Amino acid sequence: MTIRVLIADDHTLFRQGLIGLMETRDDLVEVVGEAATGREALRLAGELRPDVVLMDIYMPDGDGLEATREIRARYPDMKVVMLTSSENDEHLYRAVRYGAAGYLLKNLNACELFDLIAGVVCGETAMTREMASGLLKSVAKRTVESGRGEEALTERELAVLRSMATGASNQELAERLNISVNTVKSHIRSILDKLQLENRTQAASYAMNRGLVSSLREEAKP
Repeated sequence: MTIRVLIADDHTLFRQGLIGLMETRDDLVEVVGEAATGREALRLAGELRPDVVLMDIYMPDGDGLEATREIRARYPDMKVVMLTSSENDEHLYRAVRYGAAGYLLKNLNACELFDLIAGVVCGETAMTREMASGLLKSVAKRTVESGRGEEALTERELAVLRSMATGASNQELAERLNISVNTVKSHIRSILDKLQLENRTQAASYAMNRGLVSSLREEAKP
């Protein structure tokens, strides 16, 4: 039985090259579809129901990390493996936290790629030793930071957290802090990761329980 694979990457040449590589092992894998954006990857995952999604991180219209979180939430049995050029520990940590079954770099050799894909469908984790080491370091760092609570946040992140707790939208946060909406979203992701929280509601509750919002509410009054 072949492994049904969906390839999600915004670079056409890379997708075509990967498809050509997969065709050399048609006894093991079958490419059932390709996507160029995060949103398209999510749609095709639902339509095609592949065994494995090979997911890039940097893509338009919803990046690979957010697409991975959505796919894992909707289709828990589907395996998502990040195949990316990013060696960023933050991306690695978020990918695993969002349910990715592996994290591989694009400079991986073909034989190792096929072996790791085969292992994923058997319940193994697709990750090189270097990536596993990076993940352990990232987890250790966040364990220390989570123990420090809001002390782990930058001043700007703390300001965003306080404003979130007042019920401000991303647009209102951007205007209040004189930053872009995309920067606001980036700060929110960082806050959730550092505080080991899942969503804005938990972040707002955290801020109120820690007494971080009373002064800001006063400032917010007309």
